[in-house]
Amino acid sequence: MSTFVDQVQILVKAGHGGNGACSFRREKFVPRGGPDGGDGGDGGSVVVEATTRLSTLLDLRYQKHYEAEKGETGGGSNCHGRRGADVRIPVPVGTMVFDENTQELLADLTKDGESCVIAKGGQGGRGNTQFATSTNRVPTQFEPGTPGEERLLRLDLKLLADVGLVGYPNAGKSTLIAAVSAARPKIADYPFTTLTPNLGVVRWTGEQTFVIADIPGLIEGAHEGKGLGFQFLRHIERTSLLLHVIDISEWATEDPVSSLEIMRHELTAYDDALTARPFAVVGTKLDVKGAGERLERLKKYCQRRKIPFFAISAATREGLDECIRYMGQQVELLRKTPCETNS
Repeated sequence: MSTFVDQVQILVKAGHGGNGACSFRREKFVPRGGPDGGDGGDGGSVVVEATTRLSTLLDLRYQKHYEAEKGETGGGSNCHGRRGADVRIPVPVGTMVFDENTQELLADLTKDGESCVIAKGGQGGRGNTQFATSTNRVPTQFEPGTPGEERLLRLDLKLLADVGLVGYPNAGKSTLIAAVSAARPKIADYPFTTLTPNLGVVRWTGEQTFVIADIPGLIEGAHEGKGLGFQFLRHIERTSLLLHVIDISEWATEDPVSSLEIMRHELTAYDDALTARPFAVVGTKLDVKGAGERLERLKKYCQRRKIPFFAISAATREGLDECIRYMGQQVELLRKTPCETNS
């Protein structure tokens, strides 16, 4: 299994334009040859292109320098120099490209095949043929090619998903995504089993589908860098619907209401806009709820605040169909009236 890398820094350099040529025709029986210096070729550009074939920026961690080909110098007989070849850098869909020095957002690639010229190649210089006039029939001027752009870039990957699962470690997020999609995340009975975000496609009716993301567990203080939550919170910035996953089993140690309030606080501390997103609460591990005291406490809390609540068991699939139907309906509604999301 490849390492998940969602942020890298690379240096890109476009090719310089080729110099124009200074040349004159020297042919037998042609007494007045005149200038015939060709133009230099343009330098190659650096292009970033999104593809669904990639899900991580891992390759760019090991190759940090990209340089496009220079344009060739022009030649005699009005021969123009060849244009330099472009360099194309494939990145996962959802990659944002920033100029590291100015912090300017250069590209936000959200569709498969979408591309952007990130460093433009230099322009080829003009040969002396271009400078010939009625009063200057023997021009010796020519232009050098211009340099290509060079940039230090920061690439940030933010997963594109319709629904984001947010919850404490071992709350049942991985089990839930495995139950509703073909995703097969690592599942174990200890905290922080999920070390990287996981994506799954859920088919909820006919041909209608939505993408769900399992974000590694949050803990109190995640916005300050504690645990793994802060590292991956950026991946829920593009989701349109949040599901707070709460463990309601009899052996859970955290109070369910406190867990929900802490998660909401962590999202607010990280980015106020996240708490404005539509959200619902899912109580997991219904099959081991015991006396059901934790379930009732969380259910009443949500009812008082008119928060959509679902109690499910991924193991027995109890309540799962209703939860999937709700997610699908909300996603379809939000697609028709999209809410603003942070980029």
